[in-house]
Parts: sequence; C-alpha cells; structure tokens
Amino acid sequence: MAHEIRQDLKLSQQLVMSPQLQLAIKLLQLSRLELVDLVRAEMEANPVLEEDGNPEDAETTSSDKQVAGLNQHPEKEIDWEAYLENCYERPPGVNFSEESGESSLEATLTQKPTLADYLIWQLHLSPFTEEETFVGEFIIGNIDEDGYLRIGENNGDETAYLKSITEEIAKATGASEDTVEGVLKKIQQLDPVGVGSRTLKECLLKQAEFLGCKTPLVEEIINHHLHNLEKKNYKAISAALKAPMDSVVEAVKAITGFSPRPGSAYGQSEASVVIPDIYIQKVKGDYVILLNENGLPKLKISHYCRALIAQNGRGADGTKAYVQERLRSARWLIQSIHQRQRTIYKVAQSIVKFQREFFDNGPCFVKPLILRDVALDIGMHESTISRVTSNKYAHTPHGIFELKYFFSPKISTTDRTDMSAKSVLEKIRGIYAAEDAARPLSDQKILEILKSSGIDIARRTVTKYREAMGILSASKRKRLF
Repeated sequence: MAHEIRQDLKLSQQLVMSPQLQLAIKLLQLSRLELVDLVRAEMEANPVLEEDGNPEDAETTSSDKQVAGLNQHPEKEIDWEAYLENCYERPPGVNFSEESGESSLEATLTQKPTLADYLIWQLHLSPFTEEETFVGEFIIGNIDEDGYLRIGENNGDETAYLKSITEEIAKATGASEDTVEGVLKKIQQLDPVGVGSRTLKECLLKQAEFLGCKTPLVEEIINHHLHNLEKKNYKAISAALKAPMDSVVEAVKAITGFSPRPGSAYGQSEASVVIPDIYIQKVKGDYVILLNENGLPKLKISHYCRALIAQNGRGADGTKAYVQERLRSARWLIQSIHQRQRTIYKVAQSIVKFQREFFDNGPCFVKPLILRDVALDIGMHESTISRVTSNKYAHTPHGIFELKYFFSPKISTTDRTDMSAKSVLEKIRGIYAAEDAARPLSDQKILEILKSSGIDIARRTVTKYREAMGILSASKRKRLF
C-alpha cells in the first residue's frame, strides 16, 4: 500500500476556556484573604491598576489631624534612662509603656516559644557539663509535640524499646549509655514534668514521683492496669490487686490528675481567627446580606495609562502593545472581581431562602439542601456553587458558619417529613449534653431515643456521628467521682 502526504479540512466544535473565564473561575474559589493577596500582587505587577480613592486628600486629612493632636497634646519628652532601668523591674499592675508612650518588649513578640525553646532555656540554666549539654540538646531535638522521646519502633517489648533508644542516642552523640540515661532523667525532671519520657508508663511514673503520690497501688495500676483504667473498669483493678474499691478510686483520682501529654501546652498551634466573607443580619423581620469588602482594594484604571493610550498612536510599538495588554488584563481582573461578588451574593441569597428556619431558630432546624437546589434556583452550574461555597464563611445570628455547612443530605422520618443530617447531629449532641455522667447513654439507647422522636437511622450511623463529634463511648464517658 502506497503512502502519501496530503492536506484535509475538518470542521469540529470544542469547548475552549478563554483567559477571562479561567481568571473568573480562579477568583471564584479563592477565600477572602487569598483574594486580597492576589489583588495586591496584581497591583504591584500591573502598572495600569491602581487603588481607587484620593490619597492626596487622605494624606492631607491625616496630617491635619496629627497637627491638631500635637497642638492639643504636646509631645512629652521620654526619659530613656528611667525606661531602661525600670522596663524589666515593673511593679505588678503597672504598665510603663503607657507612661512613656512606647510599646513594651512583650508586645513585639509574634510567636509563642516552642517546647524545644523552653527546654533548651532550662537546659542552659542547669548545671550540666559540656558533654551533657550536647547530649541534652540532641534529646530535646527529638522530643515530639506531645513531649515524648520516640526514636525507632516499639515492637511490644518495653524494656528492649527503652534500651534501643538509649543505644541510638549514645551512638549518635558519642557519649556513654550511662551518660545518656543520666541526662535523660534530668530532662524528665524539667518543666513540664515527664517531658522526654519514652512511654506513657514512664511519663505517669515520673509525675507521680515528682508530686509525691507514688504509692505501691498507684505504681501497680500504672504498670499493669492502664487498659482497665482507660475503660474505667475499676472493679477489675480492685479484684486483680485485691485492694478495697475506695483505695482504688483514690489512686485513680491521683492518676487522672497527671498529664499524659506533658508537651501539649506548647505543641498545639494557636487558634486562627475566621474573617467572614458575608454578613447576614436580620433587619425589620427580613434578612439582609452584606459582603465583607474590608481590606480589599477597590481597583481602577490609572489616569496616566488612560492618557498614554489616548495619544493616538504616538510612542513605540512595543510600548503601545505592552500598555494594551496590561489594560486588557486589568479590565478582566476588575470584571472578574465584580462577577465573583455578584455570584457570592446570589448564592447567599438562595441559601437564606432555603434555610430560613435555621436563621430564625438555630442549627437544629437546618433543612436538607444540595448543590443542585441552589444551582437551579439561581440558574448556575453545580460546580460553580461548589466553588463559591468552598472556603467562604458567613456571619449569622447564630455564629460563623462555612457556606458548606448549609448543605446536608436528607434523612427520612416515620412521619414522612425530611430532616437534614446536620439537624440530627445537633439533636444527638443535645442528648449527650443532657445525659447523666454517672450513667452515660449507649449508642443503642441513643438510637431508641431518636426512634421515639420519629428519626429512623441505623445504630452504626449513631456511632459515626458520635465519633465525628469527638465523643467517647459510654464506658469511657462514665464518671464515678
């Protein structure tokens, strides 16, 4: 068969996303803070964009206020010698920074000290030799956020595991095993007590010894009955140790006062503040939606670039092409931001329409809602609704909620009325909150209570909801004291 080269014409249709559509989709799924960062980056990269407003007036107003303030309150000369002498010897309740008008040194800290920093500081204050300090720094560098020294894998043989950690540290630092053990014991006595422990038993025993409550009963429970302690099976402990129940309860009270994670106060990250994208407020019986645009620069086209374009062809071809391209990019960005805000407003308006009972009465009244319902209501695609509701938060009369919170599948009831999964979850949460701590409810009992209310779900669903809320099982929630 002969091969030949030829040209053919073919007509076909395909969907191509324009750069403007790609930008609009990208902006739609950004959170508010990410959008602010993107806008500021575009303002730096694109000379055509500038922030709307009159900076000259703002500067004039600001300077006028400063001059007026200086005239009313003349600046007080700061006594720097007194400040340096007293800034670290400040009496309790006295803020020297208010007297001098200067911020205190503590106010400039941007990060809390970590557990490692705190331990290194104590290590250098302790009477360690140079070799012990080197070993101690190596040990502290391997302590995790919970405060434990975990090197290698624990295969079940606790004695072999402890010895393997000592050997590993001795090999890495070049010190003897006796030196490593001595340094480790001293580190475990630093604050917080028990830090640097290799197992839970070692951690609890160190704290019992430090607090002066290391009785034979407490030591026996920690060494051999932690599994019964976890299940709160105090009868089994009493029977195994042949000890009175009152003595077991007293020993358990002491043990429960220990910290199983001594480094938790330093290892946990700080809580981040959620800034809502939408404010939903009730005004005269109706809900008003306000978009949060604080901190978002209002963009406009630069007057200088407009004049440059209006020069009717004067200037180099490269300059004109560059300005035209930047102008097109700036217009796309401004239009995409406006489109994003309009879309978010429409979605929020539709959510308020479907979830009116939630806004009136609270989380227990969330109705079943899916993305398709909102998409059909405002005439958009489900993927668009999904992008809008991702990483967006609304400030409501009942708190701040992610927009995804308002979407929930339905659960059928015996009276043929549909309930959302989130309303069932809130109902279960309320049942747990009202239970007797001495007689906690089992998952089966919760299921029976729900069925008496007309909610027909499986017991494994109750277990799944309980675990999602971080609630322990009934045996672990039981309290005897």
